[in-house]
Amino acid sequence: MHELGVVIEVVKTVERVAVEQDLTKIDTVVLQIGELSSMIPKYVEQCYPAAVDGTILENTKLEIEILPGNALCKDCKKVFRLLEHHHQCPTCNTRNWDLLSGREFFIKEMVAY
Repeated sequence: MHELGVVIEVVKTVERVAVEQDLTKIDTVVLQIGELSSMIPKYVEQCYPAAVDGTILENTKLEIEILPGNALCKDCKKVFRLLEHHHQCPTCNTRNWDLLSGREFFIKEMVAY
């Protein structure tokens, strides 16, 4: 499960920002995960308690937002959801597309005091 290593790096990044900004209390960390990324949100949630154990994030909440996997059809120029339409343009039925989004993994925000 590579999620644990990635979540540990997220924790290190948030800790560094908290120190730089003189934040004393972090309430929530919000991640954005693309539905086509290699990160599985359920596993990220399961890893989070272990990754924050003993850190300044130990009592924080984790929120995950899923970003859709969108593609642009090269033939008809329509944007569509890849998974919802089984990787095929619903307008012209082609599989000739460019990926627009869905592989992201971001720290969107942290709610802090």
